[in-house]
Amino acid sequence: MTTTEPFRLGTVALPVYLPSLLFATGEGAIIPIIPVAAVHLGASLALAGFIAALITVGQLIGDLPSGWIVARIGERNAMLWSAAAALLGLVVALLAPSPFVLAIGVLLVGIATASFALARQAFMTSFVPRAYRARALSLLGGMFRAGYFLGPFIAAAVIGIAGSTQAAFWIDAIACFAAGGVLLALPDPSGVLAARRQALTRASAARASADRPQVGAPAPTERAGLFRTIHRHRGVLARMGTNAALIGGLRSSRQVILPLLAVSLHMPESSIALVIGIAGGIDFALFFSSGQIMDRFGRLWSALPSVLGLAIGHLALLATAGLHSAVVWFIAIAMFLSVANGIGSGILMTFGADLAPRHDPAPFLGAYRFTGDAGNAAAPLVIAGVTAVSTVAVAAGVLGVVGLVGAGLIARWVPRYIPRTRAG
Repeated sequence: MTTTEPFRLGTVALPVYLPSLLFATGEGAIIPIIPVAAVHLGASLALAGFIAALITVGQLIGDLPSGWIVARIGERNAMLWSAAAALLGLVVALLAPSPFVLAIGVLLVGIATASFALARQAFMTSFVPRAYRARALSLLGGMFRAGYFLGPFIAAAVIGIAGSTQAAFWIDAIACFAAGGVLLALPDPSGVLAARRQALTRASAARASADRPQVGAPAPTERAGLFRTIHRHRGVLARMGTNAALIGGLRSSRQVILPLLAVSLHMPESSIALVIGIAGGIDFALFFSSGQIMDRFGRLWSALPSVLGLAIGHLALLATAGLHSAVVWFIAIAMFLSVANGIGSGILMTFGADLAPRHDPAPFLGAYRFTGDAGNAAAPLVIAGVTAVSTVAVAAGVLGVVGLVGAGLIARWVPRYIPRTRAG
């Protein structure tokens, strides 16, 4: 760390991480309840699944404009408006008289999530030095994982007390209010670190004035804008964006494949919930280890083992599906997949932060996040399509092959665009 690049994340950790934890906890509370609410409004199972998927679709829709929004109004304002937009979507969902209106509310929540998450990532990109960036972003990813892990348990308890699934939407509304309150009550971390950086810059300039002539302040850097940024970085977005899509697809496929395969193996519902819950706990427990690996040894040492592990795990699900001990193998592979996913926690956000222009990262990050979320959205469609013509085990095998291709692309492109010396 140099004197021109101060880093004291501990002084702003609470306003950096707490809003993300609150926002994710609220969203985690409603995710498992959305299809239930849709069925209560008269939706079929297929339509209920579609409505539940609209959170991911909303994030995909919101990625590109959220980059423009964050660049124009700043990180904290973008997060405040995102919390307000999520509240609007929750009100629509609470008052929905039909599945169609519920779908609109869920879509709004997804769009708001895109802007909220990108705003905090843009802050990390601008202010966290590369030597600490992966740990800081892995911790940010851990806050979202913790929220998605805790939210369903909170929802289950509150619904049990209230006796209504609508209570889950109230949990999310309270969480959005709380996140907005924290953002308003605590100092803006961007302002705190920017002021500190400017103070050190002025001190360095004063010390150097005796050795060289004083020059005028540099002109402010022009913001490139969304489409100019995409055009300028089209090569890296095409290559590293493909990597992001493949990684995102493997991760989201795991969340769909495991429950479907468990059902196909005729496992009891309580056992399915227990296995997936334990797997989620393993995944969450490893989030900070990923950041340590990336910062100490380089991004490739986290990304490549993670993607290879996910690919091998998917292929193993196919190879063991017909065995007499298939349930035992399923449990072991579910845990293995969680380890593989956990050691790659934060990798997509870290890749984006490493690649983005530091002075104006939001437009680039919006385009880059779009590619990852496109993979998230596409994987369940691939699984559904392959399962319709074959079996869910074969769908797992297809995703495993895709993962091997992704590992090859990572090994090729990461050293070129994020070399070890650049990654820090």
